[in-house]
Amino acid sequence: MTEFPTIFLITEEELDLNDLLEQITLPSAGAACFFTGMVRGKTDRDGLLSQTEFLEYDAYVPMAEAKMQQVADEIRDRWPTVEGIAIVQRIGCLYPRTPTVLIACTAAHRDTGVFEAARYGIDRLKEIVPIWKKEVSLDGETWMEGEYTPKPGE
Repeated sequence: MTEFPTIFLITEEELDLNDLLEQITLPSAGAACFFTGMVRGKTDRDGLLSQTEFLEYDAYVPMAEAKMQQVADEIRDRWPTVEGIAIVQRIGCLYPRTPTVLIACTAAHRDTGVFEAARYGIDRLKEIVPIWKKEVSLDGETWMEGEYTPKPGE
């Protein structure tokens, strides 16, 4: 059986989509689905437009990468046809229009779950991976709160 490539990484480096795609693509792959989150320059907060100067991301890297591995394992359990998986989160000071997170999945065909798997990957990353985000705007600084409370064993 071929070993399916899996990347999970916290980095301060710029995301190289072509390099990541090359690393997770097997000769049998005919489809790839990417989700890339970026820093918004403007955010609507209850009808008030706030201009973002930058976001500052931080993470407890060993735990974050372990949780990313968990997300990849969950994807493989739900979509066994997915071949390659990349889950990458940038940390540090990031400015508007800069990619901050990447989820990529490859498979033999587009209709074998790559879209759903990538969507699940970003949703689950936001839910369980310990990454902290501080938004710095013209109005001040705000640590953005997550909504997840870990369950026993997670």
